[in-house]
Amino acid sequence: MRKTILVIGATGMLGEPVARRLKADGHTVRILSRSLERARRRFPDGFDLVEGDAADVPSLEKALHGCDGVHINLSGGPRPEDFDRIEHRGTAEVARAAARAGVGRLTYLSGISARAENRHFPPAAAKLGAAAAIAASGVHFTIFRPSWFFESLKLFVRGKSAATLGGRRVKFRRLAADDYAHIVSRSYDLSEAAGKTLDLLGPEPMTMLEALTRYCAVAHPDIKPRAMPIWLARVVAIVTGNRTLKNVLPAMDFFDRPHDEGDPTEANRLFSAPRTTLEEWARKTAS
Repeated sequence: MRKTILVIGATGMLGEPVARRLKADGHTVRILSRSLERARRRFPDGFDLVEGDAADVPSLEKALHGCDGVHINLSGGPRPEDFDRIEHRGTAEVARAAARAGVGRLTYLSGISARAENRHFPPAAAKLGAAAAIAASGVHFTIFRPSWFFESLKLFVRGKSAATLGGRRVKFRRLAADDYAHIVSRSYDLSEAAGKTLDLLGPEPMTMLEALTRYCAVAHPDIKPRAMPIWLARVVAIVTGNRTLKNVLPAMDFFDRPHDEGDPTEANRLFSAPRTTLEEWARKTAS
């Protein structure tokens, strides 16, 4: 059965593939955006565009009217209070509004770090708070906790150089955003997915530096990536006053330590495991 699904955060790196997959699978996709002009450039036709903000309750309620489902892809930071305001309280507001509007299904992009033992880490704490608010709303939900995405590798390439902060020790099973989008879309047709929090992992573990090196070998063969130790990056941030570097250091330091990457067994049973390899993804994006 085809549905009308509101996507919040559709113009983001991970929200856009979900919106396009939902439409390709026959759903009517409504997009809430603070800028209709920006949304029209990204989604020129075939999408129902609504101007508004998840933090503005009247515009949110208007966007939710008549929807069967809502997918939430909110991204906060870099300050701890911004993670809480956007990812926690913003998601909670959407969940409550969805309940009032009688929306039947809600999907939410969380993250693999959203576990109780990581509550000291602001992004994880915000996602945990968001998940609790979703569960309390009474709307049937599916929460996805993916590992890192291949798409984030592009962010580490600047001009003719590519570098990670840390990234030599911990292995992640990265996945492609298109595989994730397919799973989100499938979940709206699978009643068994309701009420579940699912870990999503890609086909192969690799460190941050390994992943970046393999990506550049395909997409930027003239670039040889390097890894800057976290301690050195911290010194550079202090000496140069580089605010951007200072803001990303806590996250990179967190992900450079051993962690629990979860168990994808249930997600793989419901949807089959993501199969796109890094090289396949890199060739596709480089073409």
